[in-house]
Amino acid sequence: MSFLPVMLWTDALVFLLIATAIASAWWVRRQPHLLLPWRRVAQSRVGMVSLLVLSLFVLVGVLDSLHYRVALPEKSNGQTVYAPEVLSAFDYLADGLRTHTEKTYSAPLAVYLYAKESMEMADGKVVRDYPRLKYGGAQLADPQRDWLGDVTGRALTGAAAGLLAVLLLAGAVVKVVPAAKKSKPMFAVLVTALLIAAVLGAVADLATAYHVLGTDKVGQDVLYLSLKSIRTGLVIGTVTTLVMLPFALLLGVAAGYFRGWVDDVIQYVYTVLSSIPSVLLIAAAVLMVQVVIGMHADWFDTAAKRADVRLLALCLILGVTSWTGLCRLLRGETLKLREMEYIQAAQAFGVSSFRILMRHIVPNVMHIVLISVVMDFSALVLAEAVLSYVGVGVDPTTNSFGNMINSARLEMAREPMVWWSLASAFGFMLLLVLAANLFADVLRDAFDSRLNRTENS
Repeated sequence: MSFLPVMLWTDALVFLLIATAIASAWWVRRQPHLLLPWRRVAQSRVGMVSLLVLSLFVLVGVLDSLHYRVALPEKSNGQTVYAPEVLSAFDYLADGLRTHTEKTYSAPLAVYLYAKESMEMADGKVVRDYPRLKYGGAQLADPQRDWLGDVTGRALTGAAAGLLAVLLLAGAVVKVVPAAKKSKPMFAVLVTALLIAAVLGAVADLATAYHVLGTDKVGQDVLYLSLKSIRTGLVIGTVTTLVMLPFALLLGVAAGYFRGWVDDVIQYVYTVLSSIPSVLLIAAAVLMVQVVIGMHADWFDTAAKRADVRLLALCLILGVTSWTGLCRLLRGETLKLREMEYIQAAQAFGVSSFRILMRHIVPNVMHIVLISVVMDFSALVLAEAVLSYVGVGVDPTTNSFGNMINSARLEMAREPMVWWSLASAFGFMLLLVLAANLFADVLRDAFDSRLNRTENS
């Protein structure tokens, strides 16, 4: 199969963040004073379990960031023509979930549609009944008799395969790294991995024959839509942080260190920005971006690139409007550090302000930056859902938790009620945000200077 690799703007930023994280980890390993807090994180059961959950979300997001376009059978003037649809490596792995669409709504693990329709029987009579699904449970000759046994058998088989895979992987890790066996959180991580593997194995096996979380109005698999929404949440949380961080770090440190008129100007800027209702400011900016995109449709050769630019614009807008809180924290911490003896000694010896900032101030506020970044990640994921719900979020064609919730508000009012789209979006968001918050709590404790002094003494 011939394909054309596609690099979207957000894809490039995602891989830039991954490269930065790898480079930072390599640098931290060479700095004993920076490695100490991370060792404390590695000894935390809650920290490692939440990191395991976050790693699964990140894996899905990275796979969904490897985009390509498939070549069409026909050619134009001897040249290969590529399909306008942009797919990803995750779409390739979940091809069954993506292509097995039904007519309309169906409940989780259902064999029939969710609403009755008029059907013509073999004898010519027209009756109203629930039609069979095209893919869900299609292998069952008699759903009334075989459904329960088939679902149970597939769930148990998939769970057993997942448990076996994790046990083999754990055995290989212990054999290669014997010290992992003595790690304090090893048991908690292993139990969590077994539970996750059992659930994922069961879901994977069931997904080959059923719609595990049902289908939406146009028959798309809700499990597929939920997994596709993970990348949007991760991009919103990470790229927005990348945009916000320079504003907050530079302005906060400058205001606290230089004081005087510099402090007054920076305080005035973030006080005015904080006084403007954030939702209205973001909505106005997003609407202006939509107008620009609509007037220059020729800039984008695919719908995916147009939606990606809107997603990137939303990240930029959120980043520019959400740096004020971290800036206040860094200003206050810098004001305190500025009065420390070693800072005053450096000033007395004539060390330049730039060198003092880079060697003494910035390294001593990075724990606040790190903790705030992880905690703000959760808030930004929730912000995307709220903005998409009110219609000023990501493009409607982009899979996101906000768009799923927005479409589910009408589904909850119909009879019979369609609840699984909202429940699925809520469940995935809960896991992602909860894992991020728990990991942030562990980071806060690990980078607490009082704990560092206690351990060093």
